Parts: sequence; structure tokens; C-alpha cells
Amino acid sequence: MTTTLQLSDKTMTDIHRNIAKYPPEHKQSAVMACLIAAQTEVGWVSPEVIETIAQILEMPSIAVDEVATFYNMYNTKKIGKYKLVICTNLPCQLTHGETAATYLKEKLGIGYNETTPCGTFTLKEGECMGACGDSPVMLVNDKRMCSFMSKEKIDALLNELRAEGKAA
Repeated sequence: MTTTLQLSDKTMTDIHRNIAKYPPEHKQSAVMACLIAAQTEVGWVSPEVIETIAQILEMPSIAVDEVATFYNMYNTKKIGKYKLVICTNLPCQLTHGETAATYLKEKLGIGYNETTPCGTFTLKEGECMGACGDSPVMLVNDKRMCSFMSKEKIDALLNELRAEGKAA
């Protein structure tokens, strides 16, 4: 059995706010939101995160793990400081998505599902992000959408994130 971890008061408040949205007998319905809250703090959904959320929601760890491994928004392995997800669905492919993806791989020196040796960037392949008219499209850390990602815009984004990472 894995050990649980101590989450911050802020994260626990967020978790309990999400649980309160459901009747007590259905609090397991908050599992997705609870996983996101914990991942935001920890950086990924570790075995300890799964065990902790399972205990909070009074559900089997395997049930929490099934959710975490089914949806691609959860990082079930350690990732870099910045997770870059580039859309590879057909509309993005038809408007230079593969060109942007290839350029990004070359610039970072990694492939999909890999992290740069310095731990700054993890590159992921993504499904439709609902912004086909803005393709090629990328997401940064599941929260910031970047559109029309030309080589110049990719360079600017990487430079911005590197500078931000050094300032933090």
C-alpha cells in the first residue's frame, strides 16, 4: 500500500469545495476535480496522490487510478515545469500542425512523451482542442492555449517560458 501525502490547506479547501457540489453519498463524483487540484500542487498524479484522493473520497485506489489513467489531462508520470501539448488532429495537420510539431521536437531535442534533460519542457501529442480555426494549436500546462503556432511564435513562447522559469 502506498502512503498518503499531506496536501496544502489551499488544495484541501479546493478539494472540499468540489466535494460539496455533490450529495454526500455521491462525493466520488468529485474525483476528477480532486485529481486536478492535487496535480496542480504536486505537479503530477503520483501513487501517493491517488491514495490520498481515494482516502478523501472513500473509494478504492484502483477506481481513482482508472480515472487518472483514462483521461489525458492527468500526468501519471513526472513532467517538466512546462507541459507543451500540440494538437495532431487532422484540421491542425492540414494547416501546418505537423510542421509545428516537427519544429518543436527539433528545438527541444525530444520526442512526444519525453522531457528535456534540464526538466523544463515535456512534449505531448494532443487531440482536438476545439480551436481548429486557430491551428496549429498548443496548450501550455493545460491552461494556456496558443494559436497559429508558426516557427517564430514557437521560438517566442519557448524564450518566454525559459525566462519565466529562471525568474521563479
